[in-house]
Order: sequence, then C-alpha cells, then structure tokens
Amino acid sequence: MARPAIQAARTVNSVTDTQQQMVLAEPVAALAPNPKHRLWAIPMVGLGLLGLVAILLSSVFTASRFTSIKRPYAIVPSDAEQVESRLKLEDVERYPATGKFLFVTIREPQLPLLSWLMFHDDDDIDTKNYAEVYGTATPAQLDTRGRRQMITAQQSAEYAALSKLGYPIDLKPGAIVIDQIICFKANAAGNKCEEEAPSGKVLQPDDELVSIDGVDIKTVDDLTPVLAGHKPGDEVEVTYTRPGVSGTRTGTIELIASPDDATRTIVGFYPFDTTTVGTSPFPITISTEGIGGPSAGLAFTLTLIDELTPGELTGGKKIAVTGTIDVNGKVGAIGGLPQKASAVRQTGAKYFLVPASQSDLAEAQAVVGDDLTLIPVATLDDALAALAKLGGNSDNLGTPGKDYQPAS
Repeated sequence: MARPAIQAARTVNSVTDTQQQMVLAEPVAALAPNPKHRLWAIPMVGLGLLGLVAILLSSVFTASRFTSIKRPYAIVPSDAEQVESRLKLEDVERYPATGKFLFVTIREPQLPLLSWLMFHDDDDIDTKNYAEVYGTATPAQLDTRGRRQMITAQQSAEYAALSKLGYPIDLKPGAIVIDQIICFKANAAGNKCEEEAPSGKVLQPDDELVSIDGVDIKTVDDLTPVLAGHKPGDEVEVTYTRPGVSGTRTGTIELIASPDDATRTIVGFYPFDTTTVGTSPFPITISTEGIGGPSAGLAFTLTLIDELTPGELTGGKKIAVTGTIDVNGKVGAIGGLPQKASAVRQTGAKYFLVPASQSDLAEAQAVVGDDLTLIPVATLDDALAALAKLGGNSDNLGTPGKDYQPAS
C-alpha cells in the first residue's frame, strides 16, 4: 500500500529538482489538436462513465442477487471494546483498575457485490450461504434468540462472579422457552435439518410452553412428573404462546425417547436456559446495547470480579476475552473466532482468552500470527489461573462477599 505513495513522492521531488535547473526558452505558440483525434474522446468518456456506473452498481447490489455466488454472506470482524464502561454497580465498593477486559463482537452482513469481489478471499472474512447464517430460523427469530441469550449471559456472569467471591446469591428457574427442535437427521453439510422430532410439526423456536396434557407448567422441572406417566409414541396436547401472536395456541404432538436416555420420555426440543438470579446482594446493570448472543459471558464475569476486588486482575494489561459462561463456571464455545481474533489484533491487545472447546483455534491463530497470543480456557478457574501467569492478582482474591454489608 505504501509503494504508490512513495513513488509519487519521488516523482514530485524529481520534477522539483529538474525545474530548479531548467533554463526557460522562448514561448512556443500552441497548436490546435487535429479534429480527427477529438473523435476518440467520445468513446473514451463513454467507457469511463460505464466503468463508474459499474462500480456504483456493484456497491449497491448485494452478492446474493447473483446466483453463481454461492456464499454471499460473511462473518466479519466488528469491535473489541471495554466491558467496564458498560457496567454499573450500586451499594457496593468498586475498585477501578488500570488494565481492562475487552469483549469482542462480529457481524454477519449480506455483502455488496463490490465488497464480495474485493474481500471474499481475505483470511479475516468467512463467507457463508443463507442456511449457514440463518439455518431454519428467520432473521427475526435469530434476533429474538440473540437478545434472550444475552440476558442469560448476564445472569450467568453475575451468579458465577458473585458466588466465586462468596457473596450471597441464588437462582430462580425460568419459563420453558424452546431453543431448538431435536434433529434426527441433518444434511451432508451439517447445516440444515432434514428430519426433526414430531414436535416440530407444532412447535418452533422461541415458543413458550404453557401446559402439556392439561397440566400447567412453569419451569422445566414441572415437565418431569407430567412426562413420567407417558411413553414414547404417546400423543399429548400442548398449549403454548408464540412471539408476535396474541393469545395461546394448542396442538397435538407425539412424544419421543430422549436421544441420551432411551428410557426417558421427552417432548422433543432443547430449551433455553431462562434461569435468572433470584436474589442479588446489590444491583448490577450491564448495558448490552448493540450486543447479541451469549459470547461476552466470560468477559462480563471477569470484569465483575476485577471491579469487586482490589488490585489488578489483568496485571494492568489490556486483555480480550470471549466465551459463554454458565452458572457453574464452565466456558463454552462461540462462533467466528478467527474474525474476533482479527478484531482484537486491531486494538493492539496481546492476549486473548478463548474457549478451549473451539474447533477453529488453529485457524484463528493463523489469522493473527505472532501479533496475538490465544489462551484456551475451559472454566472460570482456568481463566483466573491464566491471568495469574500474566501478572494478575487472581491468586489472592479471597471471598470478600462473605463479609458484605449493604451500604447504609
């Protein structure tokens, strides 16, 4: 990228030096151009205009309009920003730190044709087709799911951090919301379900169960006694609500055996974890504007621990973090790790805590080379141990929450 500018600078210097040595001659009368040569100007201008129009159109039209382009979507780097600025704590002492934790986001845009032509082979971009981006869900469903996962991530981070520090905190089971219908058979690429459980004929992701077999249910625990009296193949009536549809709906579904335990009868879906913090010792607010999904969970957890304890959990460094977190402190895999690594590299951070269960660790490390060190962690304790090796004080956190007294 620097070569044209350097060459231009050399040209300017050369012309300047030449002009300083020139001896001006007598002026020569300018000759009018040959009329025949003027005719060439018309097609040349036309070609220039056509080229300009082509560039403008390619920047407007999306790559998906052209059927020969099989992967017109992309996962691209977005931002890596501080968690601390999004965190609000009340009625508790806060210990601001010099070092900062960064959470990382990516985008999944539909590429304009010009962008696709320029960047589809770029290592920092992962092109996708529609099914790989949206699966069988609609964009609206994915948006709802992402916001729900973000709420769950906050709750899990709050519980994991405060319980680690010994604060009194408990959990409250939530409603039964469907995440995915169980898939019996996926396509060869593994990105689309070709045969799903019978419940998929009635239910769909984001539905909330209200009753089953005439019994009202409020949490996942309420399902167990209801299903205990049934066997796979039985048909039961379900009542449910659906986002965007007023009132309740009903339908009849066929129960199946659990894929993990053939002796257990289930409805045939994977639920969202809608568990929430029941009683927190003090108010915690995390702004999630512009964030979707649960991948900032570990970053939220570590920032909370850092803000609630003296010293530097980061060792005064800027450290990027990604990964889901559950209430037991387990760190889960996320999507788009190579693109997130690229975003982190652009911030100048040197360390990136990532889930150990990622299948694309080598690919992500290849994207950033030696500019960024990826540190795999499987649990919150793994993350704290890794931070201690980087100079942080995680070996001396203690349990300050046991002596917590609300501010008067």
